[in-house]
Amino acid sequence: MAIIHLYRNFVIILVLDVVLLSISFFSAHLLRFDFNIQPIFFRLSLQFFPIVLLIKLSLFYIFDLYRGMWRFTSIADMFNVIKASTVATLLIVAIILFMTRFRGFSRSVYLIDWGLTIMLIGGFRLCVRFFYDYRARIETGGTLSIIDLLRPIRKKLPNAKNLLIIGAGTAGEKILREIRDNASLKYHTVGFLDDNPVKAGKKIHGVPVLGYINDLPTIRKSANAEEVLIAIPSANSTQMRRVVEKCKTIGIPFKTIPGYGELIDGNVTVNSIREVAYRDLIGREAVHLEEDRIGAYLKNGIVLVTGAGGSIGSELCRQIARFKPETIILYERAESPLYEIELELKRLHPEISYHPVLGDILDENLLRQTFKRLHPQTVFHAAAYKHVPMLELQPWRAVENNIIGTSRVIAASSEYAAERFVFVSTDKAVRPTNIMGASKRIAEMLVQCQRGQSNSKTRFMIVRFGNVFGSVGSVIPLFKNQIAQGGPVTVTHKDVTRFFMTIPEACQLILQAGAMGNGNEIYLLDMGTPIKIDDMAHDLIRLSGFEPDVDIKIEYIGLRPGEKLYEELITEGEGIVPTPHKKILVLEGTACDLIELKKNIHLLEEQAHCQDGDGIRKTLLQTLPDYQPQDVGIGKHKTPSAPPKSVV
Repeated sequence: MAIIHLYRNFVIILVLDVVLLSISFFSAHLLRFDFNIQPIFFRLSLQFFPIVLLIKLSLFYIFDLYRGMWRFTSIADMFNVIKASTVATLLIVAIILFMTRFRGFSRSVYLIDWGLTIMLIGGFRLCVRFFYDYRARIETGGTLSIIDLLRPIRKKLPNAKNLLIIGAGTAGEKILREIRDNASLKYHTVGFLDDNPVKAGKKIHGVPVLGYINDLPTIRKSANAEEVLIAIPSANSTQMRRVVEKCKTIGIPFKTIPGYGELIDGNVTVNSIREVAYRDLIGREAVHLEEDRIGAYLKNGIVLVTGAGGSIGSELCRQIARFKPETIILYERAESPLYEIELELKRLHPEISYHPVLGDILDENLLRQTFKRLHPQTVFHAAAYKHVPMLELQPWRAVENNIIGTSRVIAASSEYAAERFVFVSTDKAVRPTNIMGASKRIAEMLVQCQRGQSNSKTRFMIVRFGNVFGSVGSVIPLFKNQIAQGGPVTVTHKDVTRFFMTIPEACQLILQAGAMGNGNEIYLLDMGTPIKIDDMAHDLIRLSGFEPDVDIKIEYIGLRPGEKLYEELITEGEGIVPTPHKKILVLEGTACDLIELKKNIHLLEEQAHCQDGDGIRKTLLQTLPDYQPQDVGIGKHKTPSAPPKSVV
C-alpha cells in the first residue's frame, strides 16, 4: 500500500510539472512574439517540445527535485530548481545550436522560458510549503512571514556534533530549521530516520531520510552520527521503548522532545529538547481540548488558583494563561514558589494581569478580602497536603488544610458569587485507608453538598485523578535520587500499583471538566491502566544506563503507614456516566446531610486543635463508612485482593 501511495505521489508531481513546463514553454513564445506567433516558429517549437520536456524532467530528477518533501520546501530546494533549470536550458540551447544553428528558433524564447520555469516550478513548491506552514501557524495562533520559508544553509561548524533525527515529520523539520538558524547550537544534522516508507529517500531542506529506525546501527556508522534526537511527539510507549533500546544497544547518546501533551503552546523548539524521561516510556495519548468551550469561561475572566506554586497549581496557571484571562490570582503560602511562578507567567504572557497573594487558605480574613477586592469568577482549588505517611503521623494537619481550608474557600466562593468552583481531588479519596484520602473525601462531600443551597449561585464540581509524573513527593524523584546515589532503590511491595498521568495532561483535563460542569458532578479522568511500581523501578534503572539487581539493587521495604496495594478511581455503587470527551467520565453526585457533615467537621476541627490523632480517626470513621484505617485500635487496614481494572 505504501509503495502504491509513493508511486501515486510521484505521478501527481510529474503530471503537475509537465503542465507547468508546458505553460512556461508556450508562454515564453507568446511573450517573445507579442502573442502573435509566426506559423514556422510555432511548428518547429511544437516538434521540439517533447525533447525540451524530456531534458527538463530528467535534470529535475538528477537534481533531486522529486526527492524533496514539498511541505518542507526551503532555500536548498529552490537552489536545486535554479540549478536544474539552468543546466537544462544550457543543454537545450547546445542541442539546438548543434542541430540547426538556431535557424527557425528564437534565442530569447529559451531565456524567457528559463525564467518562467524557475518561477512556476519553484513558486508552486513554495506555495505548498506556505499553505502547510500557514495552516499550522493559524492553529497555534502564530504568524508567518516569507523569511520563515527561505532558511539559509549553514555549513558544519567546528566542534558541532553530528545529529541523527528520528522522525521526518513536522517536529523534526522544525528542529532542523532551528539548528540551521542558530549558530550557537553545536549540532550538524546528518540525516533523518523514519518508518514511513513514503518518506524513504526523500530530503528535507537538503537533508536525506536515510532509512528506517531499525537501520539505526548501520546508519549511525555510515553517517558518523554522534547523537540521536527522537522527534516524534505522538510516539506511544511501544515506539519510545523500541527507539530507546536501539540507542542503548549501540551506545549512542539520545534525547527527545516532549509529547504534544507537554507542549503547552504546541510549538516545538530546540529549547524543548531534554533527556528521555520515564513518562516518555508510558506514551500517554495527547489530550484534545475543546478550546472554544474552555475559552468561553476563561477568556477575559478573573481566575483564582489556590496552591498556585505547587506542581498542579503552577501548571494550571500556565495552562489557564493560554486562554487569555484578564487576571490570574495566584494564591500560595510558600513565598519562593509564588515568586517563581509569577515571574515565569509575566515572562511568557505579559499581557495578562497577575495578583500574587501570599497567604494560607486557613486565613479566613485574607480569603474574604481577596474575593471582595478582586471578584474571581472561576476558582480552581488545588491547595492540599498530599503526603500520605506524613499525614498519618500528623492527622490534624490534614484536617486543617484539606478539610477546614477547603470549607473556607467554598464559603468565600459562595459569598462573593464566583461562577465556578473546581475542586482538585485524588483517587485516594475512594475507600480511603489513610488520613490524606479520608480528608479529601470529606472535602469532596463538602463540595457536593453545596448544590441546592439557596444562597449560592456558584457551580461546584470535583475532578478526581491519580498520581502525576514529576509532582513534588512522587515516587519518581525518589527513585532518581536513589539511583544517582548508587542504590538501593526501595519499593514498598512487589505488587503495588498506581494510576499515573502527566501534570500537563491532568491540568488540561481539569480545565476541560470545568467547561463541562453544571454543578455537583465528580469528573473522573481516564488514568488508563495502573502501573506496577516495581516495573517502574526496573525501567528507571535501565533508563539511567544500569542493570537492575546487578548495578543497582532493588529492596522491598513493605507498605508505609496508610498505603494500600491498589488504588481505585470509583467507589462501589457510584454510577459512571460517559461525557462527550473520551478521556473524561462523570459520577453523578450523591446527596448528603450537610448539617450532620458540618457537625462532624466542627468536631474534627476541635480535635485538630488539640492534636488528638485517635479522636480524628474515630470521627473520620463515623463520618465515612468506607474509611478503612490501618490498625490503630479502631479498625484494620484492608487491601483489595486484586488490582482494579481500568475504568474506561
